[in-house]
Amino acid sequence: MKKILLFLLCCVAQYGIIAQNSYHIIPQPQELIAQKGTFTFKPTTKVLVESKDESINNVAALLIAQLKATAGFQLKSAIASGQPNNSVVFKQDSQLPEEAYRMSVNGKGILITASTGKGAFYALQSLLQLLPSQIFKAETSSNIAWTVPACSISDAPRYAYRGLHLDVGRHFFSVDFIKKYIDLIALHKLNTFHWHLTEDQGWRIEIKKYPKLTQISSQRSETVIGRAGSKKFDGKPYGGFYTQAEVKEVVKYAASKFVTVVPEIEMPGHSQAVLAAYPEFGCNPDKIYQVATDWGVFEDVLCPREATFTFLEDVLTEVMDLFPSQYIHIGGDECPKKQWKESRFCQELIKKNGLKDEHELQSYFIRRIDKFITSKGRKMIGWDEILEGGLSPNATVMSWRGTEGGIAAAKENHDAIMTPGGFVYFDHYQADPKTEPLAIGGFTTLEKVYSYDPTPKELDAIQQKHIIGVQANLWSEYIATNEYAEYMAFPRASALAEVAWTQPANKKYDYFLQRMKTHASRLEALHVNFYKGFLK
Repeated sequence: MKKILLFLLCCVAQYGIIAQNSYHIIPQPQELIAQKGTFTFKPTTKVLVESKDESINNVAALLIAQLKATAGFQLKSAIASGQPNNSVVFKQDSQLPEEAYRMSVNGKGILITASTGKGAFYALQSLLQLLPSQIFKAETSSNIAWTVPACSISDAPRYAYRGLHLDVGRHFFSVDFIKKYIDLIALHKLNTFHWHLTEDQGWRIEIKKYPKLTQISSQRSETVIGRAGSKKFDGKPYGGFYTQAEVKEVVKYAASKFVTVVPEIEMPGHSQAVLAAYPEFGCNPDKIYQVATDWGVFEDVLCPREATFTFLEDVLTEVMDLFPSQYIHIGGDECPKKQWKESRFCQELIKKNGLKDEHELQSYFIRRIDKFITSKGRKMIGWDEILEGGLSPNATVMSWRGTEGGIAAAKENHDAIMTPGGFVYFDHYQADPKTEPLAIGGFTTLEKVYSYDPTPKELDAIQQKHIIGVQANLWSEYIATNEYAEYMAFPRASALAEVAWTQPANKKYDYFLQRMKTHASRLEALHVNFYKGFLK
């Protein structure tokens, strides 16, 4: 009897280990109940859709395409009701929130329930992560049992806005890499790609009304070597930009993965590249400007003349025609006021409008742009400097200089997205700088990213509702290659995903690390050059 009992206890313990190791989903679902058994995909497996919603049908097609690519199964989808054996059924339930889903797996099949394609897509990401990691390979993997452990999942995101940023102004990244970046965003159930398109060191988007932006502003004569201010340069011209056709291609691709692309057009600072092509929009039209070749914050900024606003409205009109996103990001950060202080025009404008100082002049500038963007039915986002001099009426604040900006915005009943440098700046070192490639500085470990709670405790319950999301930023001063960009983003972006999606009560760093060891094999299958220090 003792031997039988011992055997049963061993079986139970072994099942617990198997179950624990079988549900390594990133980000952690809100509720996952492990069950006995598995479902196995076969060439005869049916994919059925109980919905006429095209977006849900498209998600079913993504599953079929993935299984064809990696398992070699040529499955087909059909509209049907009920769940026959050996099937995957996508079912629509309009009562579920837009990004929520339910998934049930047993020996007979898989049932995915969602109200929209978004929820179905996030269910698909969980399903793919329940399969062997080889499912993520681009080539067919033979002799693999495509099994899914039985379970019941009920899931929905914590925040509506879940973003990952990429700066292409300092260093340019190809359309192919941007698509890969979007794939990784989607895999992690993030839903926003913040595309930082303009900088002092390069303008990266074609604007047909102002061709010199791509002829001149997209090219710099050389690039600083090593640290900013080293006064050493490589002597090599550097440039690149995206045509409007390429932008449309990226936006369409992102939409197929339920990722919204938010463009950023910097103003009034970080605009030296603009002035190199159009000096008339600066405070000193007679000055000869150059596209910046070093990193840092520069005094050459846009001057708030009517001609400047006309230029920006023309640019933003073309941008909004390309990007259907609700949000348009206008930067607004790190705008030195020296040239405004020295400008007779700016000082007269301050007096004419009853402004206190140059900070209120910046608020005047941002309010003008906010009014224009709002008139087009969109919403403006700016970095937390847009709080200086008074917040624009319809603005959403992206809080990067700590959490204070987000707190201030929420207290004024404005929405805020939390992106504090100390927790979610992925250009910071993630390990001992002596052992790492050159980075801008800082020290943001995987554990520190994971520990972040975007909703400040200082806010009351009503104010907390204005914290609509979280985002990590990848600035590219010291990131010149695809491989290095991936290395700095991952696995920290995996931690960000759990911060953005999972309720704090369900988060445990030790269990996250355990799941990440499985997730690492997925990143390897996707040929991602990620930091592997956490595997030690």
